[in-house]
Amino acid sequence: MGKVIAVANQKGGVGKSTTVVNLSAYLGSVGKKVLCIDMDAQGNTTSGFGIKKKSVASTVYNVLMGQCRISEAIIDTGFENVSVVVSTPDLAGGEIELVELDNRANRLKMQVLTCKLDYDYIFIDCPPSLSLLTLNALCASDTVLIPLQCEFYSLEGLSQLIETIRLVKQRYNPTIDIEGILFTMYDGRLNLTSQVVNEVKKHFPKKVFKTVIPRNVRLSEAPSFGKPVLYYDRTSKGAESYEELGKEFLEINQKKK
Repeated sequence: MGKVIAVANQKGGVGKSTTVVNLSAYLGSVGKKVLCIDMDAQGNTTSGFGIKKKSVASTVYNVLMGQCRISEAIIDTGFENVSVVVSTPDLAGGEIELVELDNRANRLKMQVLTCKLDYDYIFIDCPPSLSLLTLNALCASDTVLIPLQCEFYSLEGLSQLIETIRLVKQRYNPTIDIEGILFTMYDGRLNLTSQVVNEVKKHFPKKVFKTVIPRNVRLSEAPSFGKPVLYYDRTSKGAESYEELGKEFLEINQKKK
């Protein structure tokens, strides 16, 4: 049965979509079957795979509203072994509509359960807020991967997110756990970077990925070409770091089996 991982942080611009797109692409390239669910109305995971939003008939909005099954909304990205459920700006309004619906926190979970057997890993790209959409993602997930930028405000955001995960564990999803904390936009030359890293490691000694994702021009350029960095420039630092992360991720998950 596939493992479901929410990629979450209520702070925007920390590398959630970049991580979903590039970690999925690496896992697909080594033969793992991966599904990405784009739960962010901005649709960065969708466009990161080069998918034109207007060309798609069924989206994650239709899935959450019960207008179609998730199997009808899954499309092939064209990149090896990676499929996606796309997001469009409709999803922003869907947040308000969800409030009115029955079982509003578990609507994604009920759909994900129907396709879990078809994939090795399912990644959910969460919106940059602790909203009902994020709650749906956390209720549907086995673990949470937290991308974290190496800056002071990230620490405040991290403690809020950890508290949210604790509440979700208490009330909705007793088995949810932290997959790992991933440092993104890493610049080892800055003192602040090492201060943030040390602080996080002190509080979460066994939950920090050894791999860090550096700031990298090719990594930033790849989405505008609609490609994961592995397919855009395999020799770049960005591609190498996500390959390293993919290997570390698989190693950790092999040990847990």
